[in-house]
Amino acid sequence: MSQTLTFGDSCAPITCHAWNKDRTQIAFSPNNNEVHIYQKEGNEWKQTNNLVEHDLRVMGIDWAPNTNRIVTCSVDRNAYVWTQGDDGKWTTTLVLLRINRAATCVKWSPMENKFAVGSGARLISICYFEKENNWWVSKHIKKPIRSTVTTLDWHPNNMLLVAGSADFKVRVFSAYIKDIEDQPGPNVWGSKLPLGQLLAEFPNSPSGGGWVHSVSFSADGNKVAWVGHDSSISIADATQGKSMIKIKTEYLPFLGCNWISNNSLLVAGHSCIPLLYCHDGNELRFVAKLDNTQRKESGGLSAMKKFQSLDRQARIETSDTYLDSIHQNAITCISLYKGTKANAKKFSTSGLDGQLVIWDLDSLERSIEGLKIV
Repeated sequence: MSQTLTFGDSCAPITCHAWNKDRTQIAFSPNNNEVHIYQKEGNEWKQTNNLVEHDLRVMGIDWAPNTNRIVTCSVDRNAYVWTQGDDGKWTTTLVLLRINRAATCVKWSPMENKFAVGSGARLISICYFEKENNWWVSKHIKKPIRSTVTTLDWHPNNMLLVAGSADFKVRVFSAYIKDIEDQPGPNVWGSKLPLGQLLAEFPNSPSGGGWVHSVSFSADGNKVAWVGHDSSISIADATQGKSMIKIKTEYLPFLGCNWISNNSLLVAGHSCIPLLYCHDGNELRFVAKLDNTQRKESGGLSAMKKFQSLDRQARIETSDTYLDSIHQNAITCISLYKGTKANAKKFSTSGLDGQLVIWDLDSLERSIEGLKIV
């Protein structure tokens, strides 16, 4: 079903987290300027490193599985690439972002030869390594972004990037860097692919529709999903003429979304529960809540006690604030734990309650009635 991890004795909110390749190590930020790295030893998680180079709150972490490099970005307008030496210590390499506002999100490309950083400077920095100077340099994608870039995701072909921003728009750009890559061929999103070429732009709704909190390319790269602050989920399909479908949900706004198969989309956010939706032809339908935790009877607040309290003080005792879910506060980050976007087996969520939960989709499928992942 699910396994809950808490790290150390702190219950600070977890801003974001990232796993290494074999899932024996995790990097996360406890809502400050540090990045903590924990390693699994038996059934225990022990802290092995504390990365303190940033001055202000860390906003994004991504761990490249094959090259074993960590990239972090922060409100201090910097990003750092961390490389582990033979002694287990992490060293930083400078990244020339050239931005004058906070860096808000960061993501390695699938081939791990470049990464993208979104920022409040209304631009995306595509960063790649320059051997001569031993630093990471960046090229900017500026037009036509009108506000803070809040979320990014790479296309599996390593050339395209989808970005969501606070101007209520989702855009697909070319992120081809001619200095380090061969010329890409045409794909379903477009054929002209110089850096910064806008291939598609989707409004979250004609009348605004809230910030875009998270975007995700499907495993085949043909579909883009995103969630907005108006509690909506949207999907655009390049094979259907870039047509878009959007549903407004009854839940609180979602902060994260991720594909777990070519048609199944996972979303989570302020409702503290991961939800599964299925994209089928031209409809998007709700499948199931993935957290069916039953509320624990806390401190024996029985019916009799309720009546006694009502009798004595003319009020019902409301000091019990426990939620009917594993997470007790908003889920801020969803990450795949086992499997790929085409066929995920496990995923992890972290939230403002300082918990990290690993969910097993196979056992959830068996235990929740009507749940079938297609």
